[in-house]
Amino acid sequence: MAPRKFNNPFHGVVDMITEMNRMSDSLSSFETSQAGERERGFSDAWSPPTDILARGNDLVIRCEISGVFEEDVAVNLNHGVLTISGERRRDEEDVVYYSAERFMGTFRREISLPDKVQEEDIEAGYGEGLLEIVVHGAAYQRGPAQISITRRQRR
Repeated sequence: MAPRKFNNPFHGVVDMITEMNRMSDSLSSFETSQAGERERGFSDAWSPPTDILARGNDLVIRCEISGVFEEDVAVNLNHGVLTISGERRRDEEDVVYYSAERFMGTFRREISLPDKVQEEDIEAGYGEGLLEIVVHGAAYQRGPAQISITRRQRR
């Protein structure tokens, strides 16, 4: 049986700004003596690798945040936007890194959810460095509405 075809309402969820931030993170490791050494705020936070998939009728978001303690992760829903944020901390002050390839400091990821998703529709679990968020019933909800454009009348 062929898989069910549907329009993916999350096509393009990984927007250009997120990708530009990811590229900037990669380049910033060349600018400092230790990768990720500088302090980061939410405006330049690193973005963890994230998968968004449908499992049955549920939308599943998997975010790879190994090395981050559970108490340093937050998941919030505000006006239809799911925000995953937190911080990966350095080990100790007196440690000398010979190589540091993992991003440290704050991270932030924002994902637009379909209309009508409520807080009670969302579950989050964390283990072995993988944060899994399940949004019940959101996998096949209608995507963005296409607005037709007409020729503007001069006034």
